[in-house]
Amino acid sequence: QVQLVESGGGLVQAGGSLRLSCAASLRTSAPYVMGWFRQAPGKEREFVGAISGDGGSTSYADSVKGRFTISRDNAKNTEYLQMNSLKPEDTAVYYCAGDPFSSSRLRIRVQDYGVWGQGTQVTVSS
Repeated sequence: QVQLVESGGGLVQAGGSLRLSCAASLRTSAPYVMGWFRQAPGKEREFVGAISGDGGSTSYADSVKGRFTISRDNAKNTEYLQMNSLKPEDTAVYYCAGDPFSSSRLRIRVQDYGVWGQGTQVTVSS
């Protein structure tokens, strides 16, 4: 069973940048959709963005559009989340997730993703 491991979280000032990585333990013959979600204290886990298996399509939540960029390197089994112009409201635990049943359909619901990482904390100070 594939495992996902996030890294790159930390503390940053408002306006700063961070890049999160998500490494998969196994390479698949057909790369599937990968997503990023986040969960702030007291709030439900929410969709941040997703990328298709071939990296050709992406989708973002309105709250991060224009500031965050998702990419992937299938040769390295790794997905990335580049976060720029960070705001205090971006503070959350960030999770990467995989949708093994789709290579191109970019879904946004938590329940559509069957593989999850353990999460990495991102804190943005004002």
